[in-house]
Amino acid sequence: MNDAMSVHDVLQRLQQEAEADNVAVGTLFDALNSRGFGPLLLAPALIALLPTGGIPGVPSLCGVLIFLIAIQGSMGDRSPWVPQRLRRLTVSRERLVSATERAKPVARRLDCWFRPRLTVLTQAPVSQVVALLCAVSGLAMIPLELLPFASSIPALAVTLAAIGMSTRDGAMVVLAGLAIAGGASVLILI
Repeated sequence: MNDAMSVHDVLQRLQQEAEADNVAVGTLFDALNSRGFGPLLLAPALIALLPTGGIPGVPSLCGVLIFLIAIQGSMGDRSPWVPQRLRRLTVSRERLVSATERAKPVARRLDCWFRPRLTVLTQAPVSQVVALLCAVSGLAMIPLELLPFASSIPALAVTLAAIGMSTRDGAMVVLAGLAIAGGASVLILI
């Protein structure tokens, strides 16, 4: 799959993969393979960044998930390891198509904002360093949970990095680096 695919194109690809009545999660992961770790990092980062990050224990759990996902990327893995049991789970074709159709208008807007630029920052070895920084940011969320919403700083950094890596937008990776530096300074000052 082409690395420069837009978010809309990725949704279209997911719909094309939905040929059977039930689609295996592994098939969906394979269809998103060129997006690597970005989409998987985005989910826990957003949970920690949004008001749900104020719930005790949520930032730590999200931080551990971010660490486990990002550390694989920092080691040069092309795509995240997913347990076979999870790969065999299925989603109904109707639900998948319905979800992708609902997401397409949002995807079109995202494609206007985030696009491939400064792509050298989204490719190895830089992407491995970014993944390592995301892993460290995930771990930093654990002690920062002690201060209300302080863990949202590294969560923001991981969110920006995940968007940048998913859309091949190096400008977002630069913003993520700035947020990581801000999170590190907060951690040092504590």
